[in-house]
This record gives sequence, C-alpha cells and structure tokens, in this order.
Amino acid sequence: MKKIELLAPAGSFEKAKIAFLYGADAVYCGTSSLSLRTRADMENEDLANTIKYAHSIGKKVYVTLNIYAWDDKYEEIIEQVKMLEELKADAVIVADGGVVEIVKQYAPSIDIHMSTQANLVSLHTCNFWHKQGAKRMIMAREMNKEQLKYIVENKSKDMEIEIFIHGAICFAFSGRCFLSDFMTGRSANLGDCAQSCRWSYNLYAEEANNPGELMPIETNEYGTSIFSSKDLCLIKELPEIIEMGVDSLKIEGRLKTEYYLASIINVYRNAIDDYEKDHENYDYTKYLKEIEKVKTRGLTTFYFNDRENKDIQEYAGKQYNAEYQFGGKVVEYNDDKSVIEIRNRLQVGDMLEIIIPSKIEPYKFVIDRLWDIETQEEIDTVNPGRQGQKVFMHLPIKCEKDWIIRRKK
Repeated sequence: MKKIELLAPAGSFEKAKIAFLYGADAVYCGTSSLSLRTRADMENEDLANTIKYAHSIGKKVYVTLNIYAWDDKYEEIIEQVKMLEELKADAVIVADGGVVEIVKQYAPSIDIHMSTQANLVSLHTCNFWHKQGAKRMIMAREMNKEQLKYIVENKSKDMEIEIFIHGAICFAFSGRCFLSDFMTGRSANLGDCAQSCRWSYNLYAEEANNPGELMPIETNEYGTSIFSSKDLCLIKELPEIIEMGVDSLKIEGRLKTEYYLASIINVYRNAIDDYEKDHENYDYTKYLKEIEKVKTRGLTTFYFNDRENKDIQEYAGKQYNAEYQFGGKVVEYNDDKSVIEIRNRLQVGDMLEIIIPSKIEPYKFVIDRLWDIETQEEIDTVNPGRQGQKVFMHLPIKCEKDWIIRRKK
C-alpha cells in the first residue's frame, strides 16, 4: 500500500506550523490576492517563511492561484508565479487554462495541481488537463466512490488524484457559485465570497392568480438557511478511500482556527496511521467522537456513498458547538507555571483537554491554579481582553510549544 498524503489548510504561517505539528504531510495556502480565500491569504513574507519552514522539516506547500482571471489580472499573476518559482513552492493549484499556461512558462519547476474549481468529474477531463501539463487532479466533491474508483483504476500512473475528506461544502457545483456576486457584488470566483448561502432567509408563497400578494412561510425566528450545507465527513469511509488508491486526502478550512485545525488534522492523522498498522480493527467511532467535539455544523457523507443522498442541508444554520470551545495554546511549558495564550474565558475548576499530537485521546484535567501574567498574583478567572493575551497555568503533563487546549463549556 502506497503512503497516502494528508493535506491540510493553512490560512497563515502560524496555522501552517500547527498543521504540521499535528500531522499534516503538506499544506495549501493562498497568495496575497489571487486565490479563492482572499481573507485567508498570506503576505509574501509569510508565504516565504511557510515554504522555508516546511522544507526544513520535509513537508510540502501547495499555493492556490485558482481564480478565474480577467485579462487585467495577468500582469499580477505573472509576477506571483515568478515569485513562487523563486520560493520553490511544491505546486500551484489552478483552475483557469490561461493561468496553467502562465505557470508552465514562468515556473517550469513547479507542479501543477488542477483545482476542484475546474469541475473535474471524469477521466476524460483529467486526461485533458494531464496532457496540458497538470500532475494532480483535485476531484469534484460531487463524485461518488464508484466514479472515483473508475478514474483511479484507469488513469495514467504519473497522474495523481486528490479528494476532499472533511470540511465545508459549497452550495454550488464544485464551488462555482455566483450567488455572492449577484447579491453583494463580491465574486466567489475571484476570491471574495460573502458566503450568502450561509445566511438566513425569509420564505414567501405567491398564488399564481394573485401576483404580488406574498404569504410568509413560517420557519423560526431566524428564517431558514435553505442554501447552507452540512460539513463533509468521510472518517467512516477512510479505509475504503485508502484502499481505493488515491494520492492525497484534503481537509477544507483556511479560515478555520488553530483549534479546529489541530483537532481535525490530529483525528485524520491518527485514523490513517491506525488503519495502516491494523486493517482489521479500524473503529471509526473513536475518531468521530473527537470530531463531534469540534464540529460547528451537522455532518454528511454528501454523494460519496449515494448519489441520491438528501441529508445534505443545514436548514437551522447552526454554526456553533454547544459543549466545547478553544481554550488556549501553550506558549511555554514550565514545571510549575506554564504560559498559555488564552482564546476564551478560563477559570479555576474548568475541565480542559490537551490535544496531544499523534494521540487520539486528549489528556483531561481540571484547572487548579491560575496566575496573572503581569503581576504573577494568583487569580480565579481570566477573560480574553486583547489579542495574544496570556496567563500562567499549572499543566499536569509536559507539553510542547503550540499544543492546543480545548475547554469543556
């Protein structure tokens, strides 16, 4: 069995380090303005630091240039591609044929990965882009397992296949949405999606013979999120996916927190490693238990198992977790007083969980002592009042820098 890649999102250099710490083999990130998550894109210095750091620890960085570009964008695209060639990025993720040509011309040493935005749903389409010089195909999330198996079994040996296994699903086909542009003037295909599909809407019925007389359809006080999808989760199907022979498993979420990334990446890292060690005793429920602690929407397998699956939409618009939240991040460990960067209110008596890289079970403990970071006076409670706020806390086990701590509400 070939080693499968775990690919994680990185909306910043700090998030990239968290992703690698918790087991990602590679990360994907944006440039300063030319990907489909402009709010999660890196400045050039951060991008350079991410690539340099990744290569120093034997990891990879793929950079997104997957907008559908107007002609007036190409001068900027050329400069970005030249920069990526200098930085030695491992691959560029693209969707537009014009951008493919630019990458081939100005960054010949960089692999080309075709974005899911290119609507890759058939072997014929994959073969077309492979002939144009693309090495990897990031398949559309709308495909089912039989369709994926067919492509993996019939593709050329030097073509790589990547699929999404976890994260948000776009309302539109492979993310090719125009709803945001129509409603707000912000184009998803140029990296500025307003996520209009996540909004709540009021619904009305109009009787054909009485146009203009709108009758409200009752839902709840917030309307209904009729376009909002549940999140993809293929943890149960992971063994089947590995056996299928795909090359890379992708987690969505460049806008997600360090806490989310640490939790989800750690789950899939452990699941992949455990399955490779012991095929017969794979138990998805212990991984799903951890996913439940961090999920903010319902979970779905989308079309992977069944093209007729209707359990996809999150009509209530739920985007929170009622039981757990981001507690903090270890800045410095000491036997007596460790420095913790807090992300939510903490107080003596709170139940916390330390998410340990390479272990599926977190270490649980109760806060017994806290100290003010400036006065070192013992305190009962600390509230986040500014970015990067810290507190002294006694940790029951030795922790490494950047380990993530979860708080039970």
